[in-house]
Parts: sequence; C-alpha cells; structure tokens
Amino acid sequence: MTLGDIIKQYRSDHSLSMDAFSERSGISKAYISLLEKNRHPKTGKEIAPSIQSIKQAALGMNMSFDDLFALLDGKVAVDDTHSLSSSRKAVEIKVLGRVAAGIPLEAIEDVIDTEEIPQSLAKTGEFFGLQIHGDSMEPRMCEGDVVIVRQQDDAESGDIVIAMINGHDATCKRLMKYAGGISLLSFNPLYEPMMFSNEEIETKPVRIIGKVVENRQKY
Repeated sequence: MTLGDIIKQYRSDHSLSMDAFSERSGISKAYISLLEKNRHPKTGKEIAPSIQSIKQAALGMNMSFDDLFALLDGKVAVDDTHSLSSSRKAVEIKVLGRVAAGIPLEAIEDVIDTEEIPQSLAKTGEFFGLQIHGDSMEPRMCEGDVVIVRQQDDAESGDIVIAMINGHDATCKRLMKYAGGISLLSFNPLYEPMMFSNEEIETKPVRIIGKVVENRQKY
C-alpha cells in the first residue's frame, strides 16, 4: 500500500475529512490530496513521501513510525537519501523564510519551520534551510520548496548557491565563474543572467553565503 492508500483508508474508517486529518497530522490538506491520488500534477509521476511526512502521518493515526513504515509497499519510493536507521539519528536544522544582509545566520529570527538532515551530512559543516520565493528557478525549484544549504563563502563553477547582492535578501542561483568575474543564472529562461565583474563583486558587493546540497519540494 502507498502512504496515500493508508491515510485514505484510515480517514474512511474513522470518518475523518482531509481537513480533520490535516489538523491531526500537521500535513497540509493539499499534500494529503496528492498522497491519496499518488500522482504529481506536473510530472505525472508517483509521489515519493518524505520520512518527515511518514512521521507526521503516523502521528495523525496514533501509530508508531516503525508500524506505519512496515505497512508501506516495498515498491513505494521514499524521498530520503539516507537509511531508516540513520534517520533516527537525524539533526534538526532551521528553515528560514529569508536571509537579510548584515544579520548573522544564527541571529535570524525569521524561522518558519525545521527540517532534518542525516548526521553524516551534518558532520560536514553548518547547515540551514531556506524557503524558495518566486519562479526564477522553475521548473527545478518552485515557490515554497525548501533548499538545504551548507554555509560557505565560496563554491565551484556550476554549483547552485545562495548569494547576497547589493545588501538585499539572499537569492538562489547557479554560479558560473570566469576569469573576469561571475554570473548567477536562473533555470527559468525568462530571467536574464546576472553578470558581475571582479570589481563589482568587491564593490556591490556580491557574496556567496552557502551551497545548496538538496532541494525538498513542497506540494
């Protein structure tokens, strides 16, 4: 059975509306609907629930995570890059709604949620989550998605980074390096590349504050 099948059966057995189950589990009504339909509206592919979604669903059904996970069909994809055993050793990080210039990341109060990352990843640096706003990175990253970011002040050409420009809020872009400067590229072809000479990098300034290591899509 898929997670959506299990939730739908539970709701039927207990005469619960999607709204009621959403309130019990903390899963949005829209995502419950997607789980039960088991089809991504854009790609048509089956939904791969995250470990966090399974945890929340278990809470809503008064079940343990292990009991619910055992009910899932072995062919069901789970959106998690680490094993179940390592998920129990996860590290919680803050998800920020925005990152403003001049404020240390640890001092930002615009915390909108939390995410978990495996200990193996957490050991490689300091991490935070950042909610994506706008459509400049579509179709790969959409409004409301959360990117997991390793704090660092440089990155390789081709990396997806979080950059601060002109003292404005941070922006998510693909970094390309050249001898005379850099460009910050959007995935959405409607947006022009942002080009900066080495001099502009220093004077504007343009500052890399992190590298995106994972995108967690929200529905």
